[in-house]
Amino acid sequence: MRVLVAVASRHGATWEIGEAVARVLGRAGHEAEVVEPGAVGTLEGYDAVVLGSAVYLAHWVPVARELAARLADELRERPVWLFSSGLATQPAASANSPHELAELRERIGARGHRSFRGRLDRSLLSFAERAVIAGGRAREGDHRDFAAVEAWAAGIADELSDLERRRHAAGVGARSHAAL
Repeated sequence: MRVLVAVASRHGATWEIGEAVARVLGRAGHEAEVVEPGAVGTLEGYDAVVLGSAVYLAHWVPVARELAARLADELRERPVWLFSSGLATQPAASANSPHELAELRERIGARGHRSFRGRLDRSLLSFAERAVIAGGRAREGDHRDFAAVEAWAAGIADELSDLERRRHAAGVGARSHAAL
Protein backbone atom coordinates (compact mmCIF):
# COMPACT_ATOMS: atom_id res chain seq x y z
CA MET A 1 0.00 0.00 0.00
CA ARG A 2 1.10 3.57 -0.57
CA VAL A 3 1.42 5.40 2.77
CA LEU A 4 1.83 9.10 3.44
CA VAL A 5 3.87 9.78 6.58
CA ALA A 6 3.19 13.48 7.23
CA VAL A 7 5.37 14.89 10.01
CA ALA A 8 5.38 18.32 11.65
CA SER A 9 8.73 18.86 13.35
CA ARG A 10 10.40 22.07 14.48
CA HIS A 11 13.91 20.83 15.22
CA GLY A 12 14.12 17.49 13.41
CA ALA A 13 13.56 14.95 16.20
CA THR A 14 9.94 14.20 15.29
CA TRP A 15 10.86 14.10 11.60
CA GLU A 16 13.40 11.37 12.38
CA ILE A 17 10.65 9.37 14.11
CA GLY A 18 8.60 9.70 10.92
CA GLU A 19 11.56 8.49 8.86
CA ALA A 20 11.88 5.45 11.13
CA VAL A 21 8.17 4.69 10.65
CA ALA A 22 8.57 4.95 6.87
CA ARG A 23 11.61 2.62 6.89
CA VAL A 24 9.68 -0.06 8.78
CA LEU A 25 6.68 0.28 6.45
CA GLY A 26 9.03 0.03 3.45
CA ARG A 27 10.71 -3.12 4.77
CA ALA A 28 7.23 -4.65 5.08
CA GLY A 29 6.56 -4.03 1.39
CA HIS A 30 4.62 -0.79 1.60
CA GLU A 31 5.62 2.37 -0.24
CA ALA A 32 6.00 5.10 2.39
CA GLU A 33 6.78 8.74 1.73
CA VAL A 34 7.73 11.23 4.48
CA VAL A 35 6.38 14.72 3.76
CA GLU A 36 5.97 17.97 5.69
CA PRO A 37 2.21 18.53 6.28
CA GLY A 38 2.23 21.96 4.65
CA ALA A 39 3.35 20.38 1.37
CA VAL A 40 0.36 18.01 1.24
CA GLY A 41 -2.41 19.32 -1.00
CA THR A 42 -4.40 16.11 -1.38
CA LEU A 43 -4.28 12.51 -0.28
CA GLU A 44 -4.98 11.28 -3.80
CA GLY A 45 -2.65 8.38 -4.53
CA TYR A 46 -2.22 7.39 -0.89
CA ASP A 47 -3.94 4.35 0.61
CA ALA A 48 -3.15 5.16 4.25
CA VAL A 49 -1.74 7.99 6.38
CA VAL A 50 0.48 8.28 9.42
CA LEU A 51 0.28 11.84 10.77
CA GLY A 52 2.73 12.91 13.45
CA SER A 53 3.59 16.09 15.24
CA ALA A 54 5.93 17.49 17.81
CA VAL A 55 4.08 18.75 20.88
CA TYR A 56 4.70 22.20 22.31
CA LEU A 57 2.80 23.49 25.34
CA ALA A 58 0.37 20.55 25.04
CA HIS A 59 -0.50 21.29 21.41
CA TRP A 60 0.43 19.79 18.09
CA VAL A 61 2.40 22.03 15.73
CA PRO A 62 -0.16 24.19 13.83
CA VAL A 63 0.72 22.83 10.37
CA ALA A 64 -0.24 19.28 11.48
CA ARG A 65 -3.56 20.47 12.92
CA GLU A 66 -4.19 22.44 9.73
CA LEU A 67 -3.59 19.38 7.53
CA ALA A 68 -6.04 17.35 9.62
CA ALA A 69 -8.69 20.08 9.37
CA ARG A 70 -8.14 20.78 5.67
CA LEU A 71 -8.16 17.13 4.59
CA ALA A 72 -10.54 15.67 7.20
CA ASP A 73 -12.88 14.21 4.57
CA GLU A 74 -10.01 12.51 2.73
CA LEU A 75 -8.50 11.25 5.98
CA ARG A 76 -11.80 9.62 6.97
CA GLU A 77 -11.66 7.61 3.73
CA ARG A 78 -8.35 5.96 4.65
CA PRO A 79 -6.77 4.14 7.57
CA VAL A 80 -4.98 6.78 9.66
CA TRP A 81 -2.62 6.54 12.61
CA LEU A 82 -1.36 9.46 14.69
CA PHE A 83 1.77 9.98 16.76
CA SER A 84 3.08 12.71 19.00
CA SER A 85 6.57 13.45 20.26
CA GLY A 86 7.39 15.76 23.13
CA LEU A 87 9.58 16.60 26.09
CA ALA A 88 11.16 13.62 27.71
CA THR A 89 10.64 14.65 31.34
CA GLN A 90 7.09 13.30 31.40
CA PRO A 91 6.07 9.65 31.00
CA ALA A 92 5.63 8.65 27.36
CA ALA A 93 2.03 7.60 27.96
CA SER A 94 0.99 11.04 29.17
CA ALA A 95 3.72 13.40 28.00
CA ASN A 96 2.09 14.19 24.74
CA SER A 97 -1.59 14.62 25.44
CA PRO A 98 -2.37 17.46 23.08
CA HIS A 99 -5.62 19.14 24.05
CA GLU A 100 -7.03 18.70 20.56
CA LEU A 101 -6.15 15.02 20.16
CA ALA A 102 -9.43 13.37 21.26
CA GLU A 103 -11.48 15.58 18.96
CA LEU A 104 -9.00 15.08 16.12
CA ARG A 105 -9.08 11.28 16.45
CA GLU A 106 -12.86 11.28 16.33
CA ARG A 107 -13.11 13.74 13.45
CA ILE A 108 -10.81 11.81 11.12
CA GLY A 109 -11.51 8.29 12.38
CA ALA A 110 -7.91 7.55 13.37
CA ARG A 111 -7.21 3.93 14.21
CA GLY A 112 -4.82 4.86 16.97
CA HIS A 113 -2.40 7.30 18.53
CA ARG A 114 1.01 6.75 20.08
CA SER A 115 3.10 9.14 22.16
CA PHE A 116 6.87 9.00 22.00
CA ARG A 117 9.48 10.74 24.09
CA GLY A 118 11.42 13.38 22.23
CA ARG A 119 14.79 15.04 22.11
CA LEU A 120 15.77 18.24 23.88
CA ASP A 121 18.79 20.10 22.52
CA ARG A 122 18.73 23.61 23.97
CA SER A 123 21.19 24.80 21.33
CA LEU A 124 18.47 24.31 18.68
CA LEU A 125 15.80 26.25 20.57
CA SER A 126 14.77 29.83 20.04
CA PHE A 127 15.08 32.30 22.92
CA ALA A 128 11.32 32.04 23.54
CA GLU A 129 11.44 28.23 23.59
CA ARG A 130 14.35 28.26 26.05
CA ALA A 131 12.42 30.69 28.26
CA VAL A 132 9.39 28.40 28.31
CA ILE A 133 11.36 25.35 29.43
CA ALA A 134 13.67 27.24 31.82
CA GLY A 135 11.36 26.79 34.79
CA GLY A 136 10.69 23.15 34.06
CA ARG A 137 12.64 20.04 34.82
CA ALA A 138 13.29 19.17 31.20
CA ARG A 139 16.39 17.02 30.83
CA GLU A 140 18.55 17.72 27.84
CA GLY A 141 19.29 14.77 25.62
CA ASP A 142 17.80 12.35 23.16
CA HIS A 143 15.12 10.36 24.95
CA ARG A 144 13.53 8.78 21.89
CA ASP A 145 12.99 5.03 21.98
CA PHE A 146 13.41 3.89 18.40
CA ALA A 147 12.71 0.26 19.32
CA ALA A 148 9.25 1.39 20.49
CA VAL A 149 8.79 3.46 17.32
CA GLU A 150 9.74 0.50 15.13
CA ALA A 151 7.47 -1.90 17.04
CA TRP A 152 4.54 0.51 16.64
CA ALA A 153 5.28 0.93 12.93
CA ALA A 154 5.53 -2.85 12.48
CA GLY A 155 2.03 -3.14 13.94
CA ILE A 156 0.79 -0.61 11.40
CA ALA A 157 2.54 -2.51 8.60
CA ASP A 158 0.84 -5.73 9.71
CA GLU A 159 -2.57 -4.03 9.80
CA LEU A 160 -2.02 -2.58 6.33
CA SER A 161 -0.96 -5.95 4.92
CA ASP A 162 -4.01 -7.60 6.47
CA LEU A 163 -6.27 -4.86 5.13
CA GLU A 164 -4.75 -5.24 1.68
CA ARG A 165 -5.32 -9.02 1.74
CA ARG A 166 -8.95 -8.58 2.81
CA ARG A 167 -9.55 -5.96 0.12
CA HIS A 168 -8.17 -8.23 -2.57
CA ALA A 169 -10.24 -11.16 -1.32
CA ALA A 170 -13.39 -9.01 -1.25
CA GLY A 171 -12.63 -7.18 -4.50
CA VAL A 172 -12.92 -3.86 -2.66
CA GLY A 173 -11.20 -0.68 -3.90
CA ALA A 174 -8.19 0.72 -2.10
CA ARG A 175 -10.04 3.68 -0.56
CA SER A 176 -12.93 1.67 0.94
CA HIS A 177 -11.40 0.97 4.34
CA ALA A 178 -14.53 1.97 6.26
CA ALA A 179 -16.36 -1.10 4.96
CA LEU A 180 -13.73 -3.52 6.27
